Amino acid sequence: MTKFPDDDPSVATCKIENGIAWLSFNRPDKRNCMSPNLNRRMGEILDEIEFRDDFGVLVLKGEGTAWSAGMDLKEYFRDTEAKGLGATRAAQRESYGWWRRLRWYQKPTIAMVNGWCFGGGYGPLYACDLAIAADEAQFALSEINWGILPGGGATKVVVDLLSMRDAMYHALTGELIGGKKAAEWRLVNESVPLDQLETRVTELANVLLKKNPVALKATKDAIRRVRDMTYDNAEDYLVRAQEAANSYDNHGRKEGIKQFIDEKSYKPGLGAYDKDRAP
Repeated sequence: MTKFPDDDPSVATCKIENGIAWLSFNRPDKRNCMSPNLNRRMGEILDEIEFRDDFGVLVLKGEGTAWSAGMDLKEYFRDTEAKGLGATRAAQRESYGWWRRLRWYQKPTIAMVNGWCFGGGYGPLYACDLAIAADEAQFALSEINWGILPGGGATKVVVDLLSMRDAMYHALTGELIGGKKAAEWRLVNESVPLDQLETRVTELANVLLKKNPVALKATKDAIRRVRDMTYDNAEDYLVRAQEAANSYDNHGRKEGIKQFIDEKSYKPGLGAYDKDRAP
């Protein structure tokens, strides 16, 4: 990947512990606003670690008191626009590119929203498969407050996740909402007190780590794909997707069926089969 003179690898960091990759926005002094440099580094990290076998779940978090306050208005907008349309398009490709990578990532992903999540932050928020927020977190589509519409996919995010009335109110007022309201509106899965956030996210990640990774990837892709399909098209797609998953990891499927039917060692409605016993 092309390197630029102002590249600073520390703006996004990643550590892998106990099967979980903790990927961090790391501009705490800027409330983790996304700059072209940060977006570039996020893409690099996602590329570097995607197919490693020492983790099975990726958590996207923010260092300091914010998750991400959106796009850096100076670096992403003013400085980039001053360089012309080509620079603007390049910055857009880098930001939208790593969000797109995250939407279709090989491993399940969880957004751990500890603080501010504004505007452009809705792109990676939506890209994560699951999202847990702190009660103390604050969300807003702030674009209306400085004279633009919520771009970068943010409008699509709220239309997909919220009711029409809530999406309209959220986008037109620019008002802050807390973690509990974000959960009520279904912008996130749930909200917990800040001092319990990492524990809850780790607990959820460990649930996912017990599942068959091939089935997890096929399932997360299916949820996103069938959303815009007719029922008949979705039905056909899911048949083919299941066949493809079975052809890639049929031993895992057979092991799960054997443990349920023959050994009666688990019940699918109450837990997962022991994937570590699959050959």
